[in-house]
Amino acid sequence: MCMPPRPSDPRQRPQDVPPSPPRVPEALRTAAAYAWRIIAVAVAVYSVFAVLGRFHEIAVAVFLGLVVTAVLRPVADLVARVLPRPLAVAISLFGTIALVLGVLALVGEAVAGERTTLVREFRTGIERIENRLERPPFRVDPEALTDVQSRIGQLLSSHRSTVISEALSGAGKLVEVLTVFALALFCSVFFIHSGDRQWGWFCGQLPPVARRRATVAGRAAWRTFTGYTHGILLVAATNAILVGIALFALGVPLALPLALLEFFAAFVPLVGSPVALAVAAVVALAAKGPLTAAVVVALIVVIGQIEGHLLHPVVMSWAVRLHPVVVALSVVGGAVAAGMVGAVAAVPLVAVLWSVRQALRPSGDGAPAEGG
Repeated sequence: MCMPPRPSDPRQRPQDVPPSPPRVPEALRTAAAYAWRIIAVAVAVYSVFAVLGRFHEIAVAVFLGLVVTAVLRPVADLVARVLPRPLAVAISLFGTIALVLGVLALVGEAVAGERTTLVREFRTGIERIENRLERPPFRVDPEALTDVQSRIGQLLSSHRSTVISEALSGAGKLVEVLTVFALALFCSVFFIHSGDRQWGWFCGQLPPVARRRATVAGRAAWRTFTGYTHGILLVAATNAILVGIALFALGVPLALPLALLEFFAAFVPLVGSPVALAVAAVVALAAKGPLTAAVVVALIVVIGQIEGHLLHPVVMSWAVRLHPVVVALSVVGGAVAAGMVGAVAAVPLVAVLWSVRQALRPSGDGAPAEGG
């Protein structure tokens, strides 16, 4: 006899229905998706910089070659209108080398001509500084100053072997620097002569799908790099001229070498120019006294305002304009990663990457923003 089925208890959960997994919040899933992508990009960037670190001499030589190409390519193109291309490249390169050597010779002659006067002024300036420190409000004990000088002499004499070894290692570094400059000059010859054909050959080796994007990215990168190089050269030259005129008017010795130092220091944005002017202030303090040094310190503020509010916005208008915070972070990050070379190359690298990103952003029809 069949028994009727017993009614199921509604409180009893069916065994064939699995429990639903706990739901992950949408914000957490989005954050996780972005996190692993950021980690992948960070690993790729670290790998690139690790490879460049292993071959940093080659990377520096190629970077310098690109800088020389960005500066001299328009000159070579202009000369090539009336002369053959190889001869135009040779004239632009050797003419620039002769100009640079002439400026360095002029600076060396100026330093050599003022050597005797500089030694006398520095000795007088140091004595003047010591006398001021001994008077109110500082009231420094003269024996303390003499003790500091003797301690410095003892420190140098006790570490004489270290100083000699550092000098010898510096000679080895000089050979490396000359090698890098020779390789940079060698690369710049071919970049100036036929850099566009070399890039076209490289793009031709890529798959057809990536060829157009590579062409667009390369055009945007080179336009930004060239604009930045021309702009920073003009900013550095303007700063050097202003500083040289001011130091010459104030009667500060070594005005020409200090102006040249300002020129090279301006290649490190936001940081280099104040450091160079600080060196000029120390020279002015030792040679001309605290009043002239205070005027030079005031120059730091004036030059900074001119550079930040006039030169960079106007001169850099054809290059990618980065926020000052981005520039500062780039300079510090580059200096931490690769020293002085990293501080110089960080800002143009960030500007180039940003311009490539902007150029490859898809437009309304899904194509890159710039035409091929």
